[in-house]
Amino acid sequence: MIAAQDLQTDFHYPHEADTQLSSDTDLEDPEVRNAKSGKGKKGKKVPGEKGKGVLVRAPGRVNGHHQENGMENLSLFEIVKLGKSATQSVVDDWIESYKTDRDVALLELINFFIQCSGCKGAVSLEMFRHMQNSEIIRKMTEEFDEDSGDYPFTMAGPMWKKFRWGFCEFISVLVRQCQYSIIYDEYMMDTVISLLTGLSDSQVRAFRHTSTLAAMKLMTALVNVALNLSINMDNTQRQYEAERNKSLGKRANDRLELLLQKRKELQENQDEIENMMNAIFKGVFVHRYRDAIAEIRAICIEEIGVWMKMYSDAFLNDSYLKYVGWTMHDKVSVQETATVTSALNARLHSKLDLYMTDRIVSMALDKECDVAVQAIKLLTLVLQSSDEVLTAEDCESVYHLVYSAHRPIAVAAGEFLYKKLFSHRGPEEDALPRRGRQCLNANLIKTTVFFFLESELHEHGAYLVDSMWDCASDLLKDWESMISLLLDEPFPGEEGEPLTLESLIGHLPSLCSYTPCFQVMTAKEKKTQLDDRTKITEIFAVALPLLLAKYSVDAEKVTNLLQLPQYFDLEIYTTGRLEKHLEALLRQIREVVEKHTDTDVLEACSMTFHALCNEEFTIFNRVDIARSQLLDEQVDKFNRLLEDFLQEGEDPDEDDAYQVLSTLKRITAFHNAHDLTKWDLFTSNYRLLNTGLQNGDMPEQIVIHALQCTHYVILWNLAKVSEGSSQKGELVTLRKQMRAFCLMCQRYLSSVSIAVKEQAFTILCDALMIFSHQIMSSGRDALEPLVFSPDSSLQSDLLNFILDHVFIDQDDDGSTDGQQDDEAGKIEALHKRRNLLAAYCKLIIYNVVEMSTGADIFKQYMRYYNDYGDIIKETMSKTRQIDKIQCAKTLILSLQQLFNEMLSEMGCNFDRSTSSFCGIKELARRFSLTFGLDQLKTREAIAMLHKDGIEFAFKEPSPQGEGGPPLNLAFLDILSEFSSKLLRQDRKTVHLYLERFMTFQMSLQREDCWLPLISYRNSLQAGADDDTMSVVSGVSSRGTTRSKKTKITPAPAKRKLPEGGSDAGVWMPREPTVQQTPVMMSSPHMASTVLREAKKLRPDEGYVGVYTMSNEPQHTPLQPTHQAIDYNRRSTGLMEDDEEPIVEDVMMSSEQRLEDLNEGMDFDTMDIDLPPSKNRRERSELKPDYFDPASIMDDSDPGCGVLD
Repeated sequence: MIAAQDLQTDFHYPHEADTQLSSDTDLEDPEVRNAKSGKGKKGKKVPGEKGKGVLVRAPGRVNGHHQENGMENLSLFEIVKLGKSATQSVVDDWIESYKTDRDVALLELINFFIQCSGCKGAVSLEMFRHMQNSEIIRKMTEEFDEDSGDYPFTMAGPMWKKFRWGFCEFISVLVRQCQYSIIYDEYMMDTVISLLTGLSDSQVRAFRHTSTLAAMKLMTALVNVALNLSINMDNTQRQYEAERNKSLGKRANDRLELLLQKRKELQENQDEIENMMNAIFKGVFVHRYRDAIAEIRAICIEEIGVWMKMYSDAFLNDSYLKYVGWTMHDKVSVQETATVTSALNARLHSKLDLYMTDRIVSMALDKECDVAVQAIKLLTLVLQSSDEVLTAEDCESVYHLVYSAHRPIAVAAGEFLYKKLFSHRGPEEDALPRRGRQCLNANLIKTTVFFFLESELHEHGAYLVDSMWDCASDLLKDWESMISLLLDEPFPGEEGEPLTLESLIGHLPSLCSYTPCFQVMTAKEKKTQLDDRTKITEIFAVALPLLLAKYSVDAEKVTNLLQLPQYFDLEIYTTGRLEKHLEALLRQIREVVEKHTDTDVLEACSMTFHALCNEEFTIFNRVDIARSQLLDEQVDKFNRLLEDFLQEGEDPDEDDAYQVLSTLKRITAFHNAHDLTKWDLFTSNYRLLNTGLQNGDMPEQIVIHALQCTHYVILWNLAKVSEGSSQKGELVTLRKQMRAFCLMCQRYLSSVSIAVKEQAFTILCDALMIFSHQIMSSGRDALEPLVFSPDSSLQSDLLNFILDHVFIDQDDDGSTDGQQDDEAGKIEALHKRRNLLAAYCKLIIYNVVEMSTGADIFKQYMRYYNDYGDIIKETMSKTRQIDKIQCAKTLILSLQQLFNEMLSEMGCNFDRSTSSFCGIKELARRFSLTFGLDQLKTREAIAMLHKDGIEFAFKEPSPQGEGGPPLNLAFLDILSEFSSKLLRQDRKTVHLYLERFMTFQMSLQREDCWLPLISYRNSLQAGADDDTMSVVSGVSSRGTTRSKKTKITPAPAKRKLPEGGSDAGVWMPREPTVQQTPVMMSSPHMASTVLREAKKLRPDEGYVGVYTMSNEPQHTPLQPTHQAIDYNRRSTGLMEDDEEPIVEDVMMSSEQRLEDLNEGMDFDTMDIDLPPSKNRRERSELKPDYFDPASIMDDSDPGCGVLD
């Protein structure tokens, strides 16, 4: 137990406290003071002087609520947890109880802390009276629930978050309400501090965490009390000095004595508060600030920052700063955040030495974003206090963070940059003019541009603008100064400056159109944005033509400037009487179009006309006339040049070719955003392309732009037809043009130029997607004549292009000069190839080309996993969703192709340990993982995969003659990778299908060449003796089922087996009971599998895997007969990430396929006795088995079966 006289005081409080906090009153209430005067009568509490009981409350009011609220029996913990009572009322009720019986009240407070730790035990009356704190804590530790590591302060959820706040608030209000009397009675605070100190030293984390939080909040409340006492002492001292300095006739001796007595009492109270704080600091903080748990350390450091901020005269010194400095080297993110936040809140920037500053700079580069943000903010305060603390290297390490992808870090770094570059102004800068080239903002803008150019860390000015927008928006919105810098001629001493200033143009669009990222704009912000837009239009509508005229030769600057009209308020041109400036802008754009042939510049001009040609504004007619005149000239020029160019024959003039190309580039750029169908560009472009095919010497750039322009023509015609505004004959014309153009692109796939082939391929993929069967969706059945399906020749050409130009090594694609340029070129080339592959995979996914063509793509999965693995994997996933069976056949086809390629390279006598064969087997394993864990959904697909694999293995005879293994027998070793995906009863069926291709001699062979057959048979026979339902077939998504025994009685009906068939015992159930299936590990990512209803069949029809049931009028689902299993355990193989998520089940197969598969089959009939269900009134129907082993045999043809 803590006694006041045993405590050593380390606190030294000055007489003049420099603080803005004040007490509610300078003097205590008389009643409160009278209560304090008797504080020593109760005497100190000796060990063992404790009591226990239930908190007694007034009969009419409980915790500030009447008894009808039903809270009279709740403990403090439950009241704080519910959060329905005001904390002030709860504390007042406790104080009343304490005045009635302090032992009972303290006992409830002790149990409050125990329960907040998550302990189920409670301190009894006997324990409270006769046991020491250490004994009580030991007893509570024994009663702690060790099964769960959770306690209130680690539990998630809004309720527990609110509880934490209520817990801290309760302690704060308790001290505030007791600050005038109870805390000085040498009993309540001693008991609480002693308990919290003991709990904080416990080995139980919950006790340590809860008591540390309570002690630190208690300390914070006491610091506030000490601050108020210091303020009252200062006020009393000033009143005493003022009264004593009065003359003898005016001096009141009684008042002097009263003030002296009051100051003495305040001093005594302050001494006691110092003792309490000293006990908490030395007993809890000094030990727990270095606790093994980061959250506990963070609590201590956060609170010491609060103390420093609240009472800086007492705590802002080296005795306490050392703890903040030591903890700055804590590498745990929670602790780092707490340390920097503590230093930030306490405004420690003026106290940080060089050693601590270096650590803060390193924390600014921390991988934890919250830590970095707080560290940068603290460095900003350090920068404001002194420029000498941070070195140039320290500042540079923060500068580059303005380009961070994490916006809070970038914003904090932007503020740091702004304070460093722009906060210090000399007296000469105040005398600068407000406008013009020499104004203050102009100099700041130039400084920003110099920083942007020298950083060389990012080429996008928008990132810099975004990071500085919050702190320097006035500077970034000073568009007049920017225009002055760009338009005014430099002074004699600024010869080298224009090139630097012109870089402003690169990010002017970012400055003019900026909107704060990832923020929901308020009404005020929206209004500000509209005002900025109006201001931008008024300023740049006048200046933009001048800027275009000055920088019209520079393609990059013109491109950036032409983005500005997209953000204009076009109504300003009319209301502001700026029509002449609009005419000037249109003239400048026309001149830019005539001067430049760069695609980016031309597209910027096209988009500018598109933005200005808005029918909602009155300037539309004026802009439309200018656009029509420009396009008329360009189209007429193109037609004229084209005639001359085509007449030159096989030896065209280079100047004529350049003129044709330049004009074609302009027309293509405008055709992207504008409808030019009235000029009939299809005919001229088709002639140009056809001539290129015939002569074979057409410049590749002319062919590329002609293909693109023709593509735009078809798309604009399609848009008109889709809107219903076209005539009847235009649909037929469009159909002819589209088919002719696709044939033209197909012919260009065999061109010599790689760029031309890539352009033709890309356009073909887009056209096939647009004109596929999906063009009729959304009620557009009238477009059915436009549907175009590629023939086998076109599909083959597209696939060959992918194989020849996508699946190649990096070095085969060419490289550029220089190491850096070489790396950038490789990345760009890889990005282009990925786009080409994605375009073709879309054709597979949307059923534009045959799914079987994907086999050539899927077989590259392992070899090009790093480059295209994600694209191929997603393609497999989508195709499996569309048609599981066809996807499985495609996968096995890809493995067969690789196997054939290996045979052609290595011969029939290859070694199965070679890398080629092992690679194919590894690919099969990865393919197997993509089927997921739900075997029921992929049941038929896996069966078809095994069927095709078995047929392929025995397709070719043995090259060694009769008696030797088949040529492809080793493929069974690859096929065994899929055996684990078969259901148990399906393994039998596949095994029987395998035996059809085997002879009796084959089953007796044991040589190495027959090992694939042996291993494959073993993989099928593993677990196949169990006739129970499969793992997934016994699970319902509605809940867990119990393990039951189901008696299965074979039907008396018999069937005739074919000659040479297997024993009938393999088709009939061997055991009358169902064995339990081992429980698998659970996973929270997937739901249980839902069994589907079987399709009803006519008696004369067959179905894969349907048991013919007895003739009963009512059929209900089969109750699962074994223990519920969770099927979400992932594979433990090397490629766990290859497993695809299970998607919604789709139709397994069409009726026609099922009828073909089951043709010539009949079914056995069995009677199944089901146990009575506890959840259903009657259950008489067995859940359909989608793969009936009894249906494999046929009387007429032993070679036919389910897998035929």
